[in-house]
Amino acid sequence: MAQASPGGPDGDGGAGARGEGSAGSAGRAGSMGEGTAGGDVELGGYRQELKRTLGSFQVFAISFAFISVAVGVFATYDEVLRSSGPVGIWLWPAAAVGQTLVALVVAQFAARIPLSGSSYQWASRLASPRVGWWFGWLTFCYLAIAVVAIDNALASQAFMPLAGIAADEGTARVITLVVLFLQAVLAIASTRLVGWINSAAVGLEVVLVVVVAIALLVAVAVTGYGTPANLTSRGVAAHAPDYFAVGGGLMLAMIMGLATLVGFDSAANLAEEAKDPHRSVPRAIVGSVVAAGILGMLLLIALTIAIEDVPRISADGSPVAAIMRDRLGPAAEKVLLVAISFAFFGAGIVVMTACSRLVYAMSRDARFPAHGVMRRVDPRTRTPIPATVLILALGCVLMVALPGAALLELITASTILPALIYGATIVLYLAVRRRLGRREGAFDLGRLELPVAGCALAWTLLALFVLVTPGEALVPVVVVAGLLALGGLFFLGMLLFDREALDTEPGGDTDW
Repeated sequence: MAQASPGGPDGDGGAGARGEGSAGSAGRAGSMGEGTAGGDVELGGYRQELKRTLGSFQVFAISFAFISVAVGVFATYDEVLRSSGPVGIWLWPAAAVGQTLVALVVAQFAARIPLSGSSYQWASRLASPRVGWWFGWLTFCYLAIAVVAIDNALASQAFMPLAGIAADEGTARVITLVVLFLQAVLAIASTRLVGWINSAAVGLEVVLVVVVAIALLVAVAVTGYGTPANLTSRGVAAHAPDYFAVGGGLMLAMIMGLATLVGFDSAANLAEEAKDPHRSVPRAIVGSVVAAGILGMLLLIALTIAIEDVPRISADGSPVAAIMRDRLGPAAEKVLLVAISFAFFGAGIVVMTACSRLVYAMSRDARFPAHGVMRRVDPRTRTPIPATVLILALGCVLMVALPGAALLELITASTILPALIYGATIVLYLAVRRRLGRREGAFDLGRLELPVAGCALAWTLLALFVLVTPGEALVPVVVVAGLLALGGLFFLGMLLFDREALDTEPGGDTDW
């Protein structure tokens, strides 16, 4: 386990429950060569404990790997074909534009308060610690569930088919546990190593999407199989009576974009480990959504045109792999599954790392269970080992304890959480934007901030409507309500027994 790092007056390796130990550490940050970025941590009332090793591309890779457009399309394309038919892919650009608007607002915060914990820090410092706690709790629930969702999908949808293992829930759970353990070891060992893994995963994914799209279009042109007419076909949903209804088939197709183009703010959770975070983090947040939106649309068009038999492909459990096998052969399908497995792994390790940084950020403010342990940073690896082990332990509990149906409902509920978090973040921005300072050279929307934020809020409300109105969403909505109730119990406990943690903020009334 982690050892206490020296320097803090309470000897726990953190900045202290209320930000103690920050005095006199600005010079220490400067000696580490972290300059202004290190000063932001001191300004927040903390010591620079995490090591700044992430360059601009690595920061971008963190956000892009979380989104993982190839993984998102691979996992949800079958639902689009069944609910709305191939024409449903044209809702992807709408989701991409809407999520880009949200990313622009999130980037405004990231450019001004580059601290681990992202929206938790922004709300705590600009609204109140109590409001910030709820941002942190919702984000923690989302990330902790997302780790399990990604790794379980890696096992069942990519690795097992690649290895020729027959579909089996028990086997998938064992593989998921192994993957979780490997990711935890890597995340603990080095943030730089995580950055390298994600950079490689992102590079491979971009090449994969472009090459696959071009290869499919060439194969269609050469063989004559497949047709551009698929782009306007309703496929197996052609005669669905509720196709255009609220919560109907066409609306369900938007969930592919909403479930995929999220997590771009993960770079902000690692802001204290990024070089020049005022520039690199906001650019990563916006750039990852734009890149994913463009690459995803290219891949969707190529896949859809390459379909020869729409009903057969719609009925296949893995239509992307089936299209690759039909048009490019079994070898290409294997290559796809290898690349998808690597992309899944990269996305999972990013989510685990981001979640551990959130736990660390809340714990050093004494606002998380067992915060005395969870805020410790190992002096050798410069990573929060207890916080990372916690995410691993929670993933193992979910895998072992929850039956299949309950686990599926929990994972489905996690698609609602980011929309709630983003909507709340935009409302926060609209409420405090006049109090935000301007830093020369940092990301800034200028006069466009108000119209962009207004449009982003309208989009987020629409996204929430799309996510909660289908009949199948009732149980996930109840699950989200249960997570809020669980958080409420701990919040009430803090109000009763540790109110000071919710009344004080490290760094005081800093002008951000």
